[in-house]
Order: sequence, then structure tokens, then C-alpha cells
Amino acid sequence: MSEVNYRNATFSDLESIVNIYNSTIPSRMVTADTEPVSVESKIQWFETHTPEKHPLWVIEDEKNQITGWISFRAFYGRPAYSETAEISIYLDENQRGKGMGKKTLAYSLSQCPGLGIKTILGFIFAHNEPSLKLFRHFGFEDWGTLPEVAVLDGEEKSLKILGIKI
Repeated sequence: MSEVNYRNATFSDLESIVNIYNSTIPSRMVTADTEPVSVESKIQWFETHTPEKHPLWVIEDEKNQITGWISFRAFYGRPAYSETAEISIYLDENQRGKGMGKKTLAYSLSQCPGLGIKTILGFIFAHNEPSLKLFRHFGFEDWGTLPEVAVLDGEEKSLKILGIKI
């Protein structure tokens, strides 16, 4: 696997971030969005990220092309949860299934202590076996299931909450 670089996202990266996100929508495996989102609709989300606590990182290949991104988001927005974050990882279609998810999740977990994060949560559809397998590989445990809370193409889908203490 080629070398990659992780860096804080800039506003000029938002179009690439949105394109990668939108590429996952048709699979109905990764996101509850059912139609592509716009860059404009993601500006407020982008602005909630801070490099020191809840970063949004882009993953670049050796040619400085964005091949994925990682988001840490505050959990539940209350002070008592300040050491807990939700992680999301999205990879370019050409990077999926090649070990990049493992490399990226390992890197992300290694950075948590420096961010003051002690608990990481992943919200993953119960039918998304590749992502569940990835997170469980790193010791994430099932902390909850929200049964049939999403409707995708007329089918009810469940959401798993996976967690790990760092």
C-alpha cells in the first residue's frame, strides 16, 4: 500500500470531501442520506470541526490527491461528554477494500490521547458488515442497537453503536 498523509482539512477541500461522501450514498450501506448533498449544505458541519479537539482530516496519497477523510464529532454536545467523540471514516471508491480503512482507523485511534478523547463511538448500519468487521478488529464492542430506525428504499434498517475506551 502506498504512503499516505493525514492533514487538517481546509475549506478548499470541502468539495472533495462531499464528493467522496456522495459516492457512498448509492450503496445504502454507509449513510442515511438518500440523495447527494451539496457543498453548501455541509459548510456548517465543516465549521463544527476544530483541529485541537474534533478534527476533520483529509487523507492524501503520494500525489497529494485526497483519497478519504476522517471526522471526529462531539458526542451529544454536553460538557460531561467532552472526552467522547464519534468517528466517521469515508474513503474514495478506489481505496475501499485495500487495507486503507485499517491504516486510517489505526492512525485515528493513535491520535485520540492528544485530542483529549478517551471514548470513541462509531454509528454503523447493522447490514454494513465490512465496517462492523473493521471496527471490531480494533476492539470496538457493540454498545447498542437502534432497531429499524432508518428506512432506505422502503426497507427498515438498524443502527449499531460500537464503542471503545482508549
